[in-house]
Amino acid sequence: MLDIQGLSKRYGDIVAVDDVALAVKRGRIVGFVGPNGAGKSTTMRSIFGLVEPDSGSISWDGAPVDRRALARFGYMPEQRGLYPKMKVAEQIAFFAELKGVDRSTAGQRATAILDTLGLADRRDDAVEKLSHGNQQRVQLAVSLVTEPELLVLDEPFNGLDPVAVETLQQVLRARVSQGVGVLFSSHQLDLVERICDEIVVIVAGRVRASGTVAAVRGASGARVCTIEVDRPTASLTEVVDAPVLRSTATSVVVEVGSDGDLDDLLARARRAGPIVRFDYDLPSLQDAFTRLAEGIEL
Repeated sequence: MLDIQGLSKRYGDIVAVDDVALAVKRGRIVGFVGPNGAGKSTTMRSIFGLVEPDSGSISWDGAPVDRRALARFGYMPEQRGLYPKMKVAEQIAFFAELKGVDRSTAGQRATAILDTLGLADRRDDAVEKLSHGNQQRVQLAVSLVTEPELLVLDEPFNGLDPVAVETLQQVLRARVSQGVGVLFSSHQLDLVERICDEIVVIVAGRVRASGTVAAVRGASGARVCTIEVDRPTASLTEVVDAPVLRSTATSVVVEVGSDGDLDDLLARARRAGPIVRFDYDLPSLQDAFTRLAEGIEL
């Protein structure tokens, strides 16, 4: 298990991360989400010794992370580190050899991963000839080729088309089923909500919420109600008299306190027209994240 405790890093007067704590168990996917500049990349880079924290600890299976532990990790940085003129398959095998994989095995693994990621027909192309999305896949292949026990992926879905996103999800699930732990950052909260076992929300360098997706969604005690009417004769946003999260001409999503009177809300909504939908649920991850990013503690 990867365990980070009390991680802090300052750059002069700027606090990059402040007392960050998170854990990634084997066979679990943890989503690391936050606004730009929240401290996600700094935390990830600290795992690999690319950033030296001012304080805190980073351990793997109960021991401080050292070179032997790092050899069992796979890392996909936000700023890609590929050699543009090197051929795709050669590059993947090269990075495997750098981590101690013998040449024959490295070549076999590179071939297998390229087939899995749908890049077998581009194996002899220079990386610079590939699209941004395909370069992204090559970078992912580099992180996978050593068959790591932990994957740390910084914005791995950025720039991928829907087919590539689905392929990456399948690859991650397959690795997780084999006991690999995954920590990845993303701004695609619908995707995070769909595939993660746990999430960690970081805002301005501090962890504001963590746990299962359901736990983070429900941490505030608030609920959301989605109301839709047929041929409205009045404005839904005006008659419901509740905090509006989203609205259209015929529907509205409002926030309701844990002790909110749903019967009263339904009665008010009926003033706008015949009700065709009235759903009551936890806030979406997007709504919960928005509250945190705006400084509202959950």
